Amino acid sequence: MKIELPRGMRDLSYEDTLYLEYIRTKFYETISYFNFQIIEPSPIELLSTLEAKSGESIINEIYNFKDKGGRDIALRYDLTIGITRFAVSKRELRIPIKLANFGGVFRYDEPQAGRYRYFHQWDIEIYDNFNSETEAEVIEFVSNFFNNIGLETIIEISDRRIIEEYIKTKYDLYDENLIGEIFRAIDKVSKKGVRQVCMEYKDILDATILEDLLEICSFKGDISDIISHEKLKNLQSIRFLQNLFTSLELRNINNKKINLGIVRGLDYYSGIVFEVFDQISNIGSIVGGGRYDKLPKIFGRSDLGAVGAAGGVERIILALRYHNKLPQQYRKIIYIANSSESVRNQSLLILSNLRKKGFIVEYDLSNRPLRKQLYDASSKNVILTIIVAPEEFSMNKVIIRNMKDGKEMVENIEDLDKKLAQFL
Repeated sequence: MKIELPRGMRDLSYEDTLYLEYIRTKFYETISYFNFQIIEPSPIELLSTLEAKSGESIINEIYNFKDKGGRDIALRYDLTIGITRFAVSKRELRIPIKLANFGGVFRYDEPQAGRYRYFHQWDIEIYDNFNSETEAEVIEFVSNFFNNIGLETIIEISDRRIIEEYIKTKYDLYDENLIGEIFRAIDKVSKKGVRQVCMEYKDILDATILEDLLEICSFKGDISDIISHEKLKNLQSIRFLQNLFTSLELRNINNKKINLGIVRGLDYYSGIVFEVFDQISNIGSIVGGGRYDKLPKIFGRSDLGAVGAAGGVERIILALRYHNKLPQQYRKIIYIANSSESVRNQSLLILSNLRKKGFIVEYDLSNRPLRKQLYDASSKNVILTIIVAPEEFSMNKVIIRNMKDGKEMVENIEDLDKKLAQFL
């Protein structure tokens, strides 16, 4: 029988878990500066809850099944849905509600670089009273997080309201379904290119309108550039980006620019949207977010606005690896070896005492000769090996060998922890 994992799944190695824990630690450290509260949303949702967020089309992207009670349920495919469900159900919480989580999600998507069908996200959400300052708060968090891990990024920001106002005023188009299709087309350009998108939508959208909108959405620049843009300068929706950029300037967020091609294809986004990119590698978006006031309303809370961001942890790790900025996971390991079976029990006593005092200590579980124990120690990148030998032990001493240079010294057992602390 072939023992294989399902497509798109993987086991996490020791190194993988160390890097995940590093990102988790930096994330929790950063959210503490902003006073986010950590919650853990359920990993299983009713299918109807997920469909409320993204429609029935989501069925192609999730792991869903019937449970033993015949209910249609699904594994969570992001953290936003569970956190939002939690927030809208807690009417006693005072606005703004600032919630965060770090966890694994399942998505039945085509596996790609840094993206598996089970992967990890960090997620922050703020539920507000439709205050535009909330977007700046979320983007400031994102900027601070990447400063915290030493990764230079660019935050590309847009506002769906600008494109929507342009469509309505220039083309007198008010069909929400058609506008939704336009946003989905724009969202595909970065992955498929303008020509292929135009071919894909030629029977759905007027080619002249689509080409004009794709040209508008190719705009990238600063706030002053969009204010002077011939086709956009009279749009009222620009004021939201102006207010946001003013706030970001006051917060010293300089790694930002406008990119009207960022629209975040899902229909529930309702205003400011943004994505974050590593400036050098070609990994793709490592964080996405924006305002999604429609989702709390769908869940029965029209009094709540919502802004959030989610970071793809595996992709962030890929970016750090590309720049050689992953932390060196160097563990200071001590090895206990015995030169004779007659002192093995004494070796175990020393081993146990050192572990209780906080040292990382390995020893031979197979009762092998000293030569093989020392080989075992070398293979585990041990710093120091403590050799317990009958002659030295009779004088209440042990031998300490430096595994880098092979030098040895004899030390008293009662002073062993202090001596080791000096070396480590």
